Amino acid sequence: MDKDMVGMLAISKMGHDKKTVYIIVKEEDEYVYVSDGKLKTMENPKKKNKKHIQIIKKEADDILRGKLLNGQRIYNEEIRKVIGGFICQRQM
Repeated sequence: MDKDMVGMLAISKMGHDKKTVYIIVKEEDEYVYVSDGKLKTMENPKKKNKKHIQIIKKEADDILRGKLLNGQRIYNEEIRKVIGGFICQRQM
């Protein structure tokens, strides 16, 4: 499994969730699985076509990316914190 995109922040370009910020939690072939920690949790990530997302930051958080790559448990609160911090920085 290719893991080049795992742990990166991405924004949805298509679909009803357009402009939603996610963290890529899994990658397979032409699809990625994304989570926002709210509606799309780690237990039920959203499957998105790679063409329908845009990477907006290379690494969301070094610790979070490390956990994802090592198969450790990630909590939805951690995802919300990273996304919230990114959105706050972007609005400044």
